[in-house]
Amino acid sequence: MNTLAGKIAIIKGASSGIGAATAIKFSQLGATLCITGRNADNLKSVAEKCSYGSGNTVPPLIVQGDLTNDTDTRGVVDATIQRFGRLDVLVNNAGILELGDIENTSMEQYDRLMDTNIRSMYQLTMLATPHLINTKGNIVNVSSVNGIRAFPGVLAYCVSKAAVDQFTRCVVLDMHGRGLNYLPHHKFLQSL
Repeated sequence: MNTLAGKIAIIKGASSGIGAATAIKFSQLGATLCITGRNADNLKSVAEKCSYGSGNTVPPLIVQGDLTNDTDTRGVVDATIQRFGRLDVLVNNAGILELGDIENTSMEQYDRLMDTNIRSMYQLTMLATPHLINTKGNIVNVSSVNGIRAFPGVLAYCVSKAAVDQFTRCVVLDMHGRGLNYLPHHKFLQSL
């Protein structure tokens, strides 16, 4: 049974890696997709790889943009609602990793990591939440073991992923009883 048949999903960070694999798998399970990322060519390639299960013949909506830009982030949700009329699933996956410890991580590097890994997630979730409440939807925030375990040489990355984990816990508490569901990222990845 295709558990995502008829569902509308935004996959953030779908131009490579986990996000691309998620988009392909979701489409195989029947979901209609909005895929977003920075690299337009990669997004087109991912869209071509998506198969349409459950008779779904709707090609993915591609919204290329930089989700550290507020206008681009709003555009993802707006385009999804305009095209499909609702939203059932948000997968917050986009992230970057840069090397550096306390002695050699610049504030520019720190800001870049925090803007990409947590701020964009915060804003996209904030914009998507009213739509997800309406559909009793689901949110998956992909994090990293680096959020709960310290690793040398990736200080700002570890801090950003710890923020993702805490953000997720806080939103779960805020949304308790409102019909919005969160799936821990490790369970989500095991299901792929």
